[in-house]
Amino acid sequence: MKDSHCKKAYITTPIYYVNDVPHIGHAYTTIIADTLARYSRLVGIETFFLTGTDEHGQKIEEAAKKRGKNPKEYADEISKKFRDLWDYMEISYDKFIRTTDPEHILGVQKAFEKMYEKGDIYKDYYEGFYCVSCESFFTQTQLIEGEYCPDCGKPTQIVKEESYFFKLSKYEKDLLKWYEDEEKCIIPKSKKNEVINFVKQGLQDLSITRTSFEWGIKLPKSINDPKHVIYVWLDALMNYITALGYGTDEKLMDFWPAKVHLVGKDILRFHAIYWPAFLMSLDLPLPKHIAAHGWWTRNGEKMSKSKGNVIDPKEVSEAYGLENFRYFMLREVSFGLDGDFSQRALIDRINSDLNNDLGNLLNRIIGMSGKYFDFEIDSSNVLKYHQKELKEAMSHIEKLPEYIYNVQTNRYLEELWKVLTLANQSITIYEPWKLMKEGKNEEAMALVALIANLLAKTAIMLSPAMPKVANKIADALNFKIDTQSYKKLIVNEELLDSFKIKKIPPLFTKVEKELLKEKKVQKEEKKSSKKEKTPGIITIDEFFKVSLKIGTIVEAEDIEKSDRLLKLKVNLGEETPRQIIAGIKEFYSPNDLINTQVCVVANLKPAKIMGLLSQGMILAAKDEEGLSLIRPEKRKKEGTPVK
Repeated sequence: MKDSHCKKAYITTPIYYVNDVPHIGHAYTTIIADTLARYSRLVGIETFFLTGTDEHGQKIEEAAKKRGKNPKEYADEISKKFRDLWDYMEISYDKFIRTTDPEHILGVQKAFEKMYEKGDIYKDYYEGFYCVSCESFFTQTQLIEGEYCPDCGKPTQIVKEESYFFKLSKYEKDLLKWYEDEEKCIIPKSKKNEVINFVKQGLQDLSITRTSFEWGIKLPKSINDPKHVIYVWLDALMNYITALGYGTDEKLMDFWPAKVHLVGKDILRFHAIYWPAFLMSLDLPLPKHIAAHGWWTRNGEKMSKSKGNVIDPKEVSEAYGLENFRYFMLREVSFGLDGDFSQRALIDRINSDLNNDLGNLLNRIIGMSGKYFDFEIDSSNVLKYHQKELKEAMSHIEKLPEYIYNVQTNRYLEELWKVLTLANQSITIYEPWKLMKEGKNEEAMALVALIANLLAKTAIMLSPAMPKVANKIADALNFKIDTQSYKKLIVNEELLDSFKIKKIPPLFTKVEKELLKEKKVQKEEKKSSKKEKTPGIITIDEFFKVSLKIGTIVEAEDIEKSDRLLKLKVNLGEETPRQIIAGIKEFYSPNDLINTQVCVVANLKPAKIMGLLSQGMILAAKDEEGLSLIRPEKRKKEGTPVK
C-alpha cells in the first residue's frame, strides 16, 4: 500500500455556541474530527486538532441576563460543560479555544485592522432584518412571508444602526473561481452546489459590527470607535487562525491552511462564503476541505427541549459504552445526510457488527490457537496458503485513505468490515478443525495466523474510530498500534512475527434490551386559543421540518409482484442516488421516467415497502383525470431545495 500523505494536518470542529449545553449533534461533529486527527497521527502526519467555544454576541448577553449572571460568568459555566464532555469522551484535541481568550481577542482585532487598512472595511448605516437566534442579517427577499428567518423560522427584528461593512461583494468572482478550481473544497457535492447557487444570486456587503449591545470584541484602538463591537461571526471564524497564534505568537501558523473544517449544515454559508472571503482579504491560503454534515433526529422526531427528547451523549455513552457510541455515530449515516438515533439501531450495531463480526472472531481465534497450538501463532506459512485472501484484504484497506479525508466515515468502516467478513468466511471455508483431524497442522496454523493478521490490520485501521477496542485487540495479538506498526503491517503489507496470543475478556457484551428509559414526548404546541388549534393549520416551524428537493430519476424498473409500485433511483446531488419506491406504475412506465426531474421529500424516515428500502417520497397530484408528477418548470441542479 502506498504511503502518500501530506506532512501536516490541521483538523477543526466549529467552536460551539454557549447558549445551551452540548448534545448529540455536537458529539457527532467532534467524534468525526477526533477520528480524522487520530488517523492523521497514526499514519505519521504532524497533527493539530482544534475545538472550543464561541462566547460573544447578543444571544449570550440576553441568555446571561435571564439567569441573573454577567455574560462571562455564563460563558464560563457552559464552556466548561463542553470541555468536560470532550475530556470524558477522551477527545484528543490539541487546543480548546475560547473566544474570550486574550490571544483570540488580539488576533481578531489584528485581522480587522488589516482588512480595514486594505480598504475592505468601510463605515455606513445598516437597516435590515436581523435574527437574534442565528446572529444573522437578511434582506426582505430572503425572509419567509416577509418576516421569518429563512434558516431557523423564527421572527426577525428590524435593525437600524451605524455599522462597519466588509466588502463581501468584492470577492464574489474569486469565491466562484475557488469553488470551480477546487473540486472538494466543500463536501459533500450537494452542499457545494447549494453554496454556489447562493453566491451566484449575488453577494451583498456584510455588516460586521454592532452598537446595540456590548458583549463582544471592541474594535482596534487604531480605529478609535469604542461604541462598536465586532460581529459574532467575524469574531468566531477567526478562531481557526488565532488558535495558531495569528496576530500574536505565530509559531503554529505553519499548520495553516486547515486540512478539514467540520461544520453542521446550518453554518455552512458562514464557513464556505464569509470565511474564505475574510481569508482572501487577509492574503491567507484557503482551507482544503469544508465538510458539512446533517442533523440528527430521535426515533424520527426532531429533537427539542420542549419535547424532552434531546440526546445527552454522556448518558448514552455511560449506558452502552463510549466506543460503541462512537462506532454507531461514525457508521450509521452517510456524511452530509440527516441521521436518526434510536436505541434499537444502536443495539443492532453493537450486537451484529461489533459483538458478532469482530468480538466473536477474536474469541474464536484465541480459542482455536489455545486448543490446537498452545496459544502460539506463527505467520511463516500464511503466504504459502493464503496469498489470495491477503491480497483481497489489502484491496479493501487501500481504499480507506480516500474515504477518511473525504469524511466518509461510514464508507470507511463499511470497507474495513469487509476484511472481517473475509476472515469469518475463511474459517467457514477452510474449517481448521477438519484440517487438524486430517493431520494438516501446517495448513491449520497458516489459517489461524491468517485470521490473526487480518485482525491486526483491522485493529490498526479501526484505532482512529475505536482506540480502546483496537488496543485491546493489539494487546491480545502481542503488538502495539503506532506509526511503526502501521508502516509495517499496512504500508509494507508485512505480517506479524511469531507470537503468543493472550486470552482477554470478550470485547463486547450482547445487549438484550434498551438500557435507557425513553421519555414521553411532550406536545410542542402550548395550550392556546381556539384559533391556534384549528385542525389542518400548521406553524412555520412545522413546515420547516419538511425538506423538499429537486432530483433526477436515473434508473426506473418494475416491481414484478406489484401492480402499483416502481423502484426508482433518484439523484439528489448526494454521493449515491436514493432508492425510492413510488406508487405510480398505473400512470408511468419506467422508460417514461428516465432523466425526468421530480420533487422529493428528502428527510422522510426510510421505510421498507414490499421488503425494499425506500429513502424518500415523490410528490404528485391526482384527480379524476389521473396522476401527474410535480416537476420544476425549468431544469434545476440535483439537490436544489424547494422553498
